[in-house]
Amino acid sequence: MQIYIEKDYSQLSKRAARIIADEINEKPDIVLGLATGSTPIGTYNELVRMHREEGLDFSQVITFNLDEYYGIAPSNKQSYHYYMQHHLFDHINISSENVHIPDGKTKEVEEYCLMYDEEIKKYGGIDFQLLGVGENGHIGFNEPDGELKVLTHLSKLSESTIKANSRFFNSQNEVPDKAITMGLGSIMQSKKIMLLASGYSKASIIAKILTEGKTTTSIPASSLLLHNCVTVILDEEAACLYKSVSTRRGNSRDLQITRNSGFEKGGSNVITYKECQSGHSL
Repeated sequence: MQIYIEKDYSQLSKRAARIIADEINEKPDIVLGLATGSTPIGTYNELVRMHREEGLDFSQVITFNLDEYYGIAPSNKQSYHYYMQHHLFDHINISSENVHIPDGKTKEVEEYCLMYDEEIKKYGGIDFQLLGVGENGHIGFNEPDGELKVLTHLSKLSESTIKANSRFFNSQNEVPDKAITMGLGSIMQSKKIMLLASGYSKASIIAKILTEGKTTTSIPASSLLLHNCVTVILDEEAACLYKSVSTRRGNSRDLQITRNSGFEKGGSNVITYKECQSGHSL
């Protein structure tokens, strides 16, 4: 696992976009798994800039989105169809035939979810999966639970996720309580994964994932510790509680960290951040 700690959200976004651009340039017909939420917006903005100013070519790129609210039409401004068009697809040269986003209005949910996974397999699987992480450790809409589903499925959103996502709606009551999401197995089959986290609100969950060094269904994102090719990009705020730079993974390989000058090394295995707010604790 490679971990980058960037000075701020802008630098995080630029790092993430550059990595994605390099992957596209290396394999023009790459299959990208895409995420939504507030964190990837800066990355998408930078990819749009790179397309306009540097000629980054999306003409052969295939995309599959992680999830979509259930019961919301694609035309709804809170849908992830609308989000992806607004932040990325309307501004690049990607073919609409190459874009795949779960249908939140489907009536035959189980059949549709099986079809979505089969469509991913038809393209040879996801080459590069972009992820964010929820404050409770969810990835996609795989919420903490006693057991986690492997394949694409209809997920019931937790109260904490509904509350966190209410900032995108007029009120918490408008937030859908279900979503179609790729399962943990679908995500973990990706050849490469990149996880982004920004802000103090993500500091606690990031520290738990990276310092405890164990997987648990109560933190779905901890499953990424079992993947053999994961890049994590954090800004200083999200990283402020992350102290260990040599925590062993379950497969006994070390985490590798790249730090910017905003951090200072506090001993051989500890990084401390001067401005980390004392109110945040594990």
